[in-house]
Amino acid sequence: MNISKTKSSFYRRLYIAHLIETGISSVPAIIEFSGMPRRTAQDTIKSLAELDIVCEFEQTQGERNHSGHYVIKDWGAVNKTWVKEHIAEIRGSLNYP
Repeated sequence: MNISKTKSSFYRRLYIAHLIETGISSVPAIIEFSGMPRRTAQDTIKSLAELDIVCEFEQTQGERNHSGHYVIKDWGAVNKTWVKEHIAEIRGSLNYP
């Protein structure tokens, strides 16, 4: 199934937000789970704000810099229940597990 670049970008953001929400919440974990390139994962996390999805990095106490995970603080106008119910379609459209 071919989808437009706009739709694939939107779906990728929803997919990443869903992964973070379900505990796959660090760049290495996202890469390992999805097979997504590191740069794509990093850029997608940064672009969540464009959808008004508030995603924050939480540093692990006592660990060195950049050791921690991401947390979705607010989904903005995105209905996370809809994303959860349609995640199989979203994954299939993006060819991700």
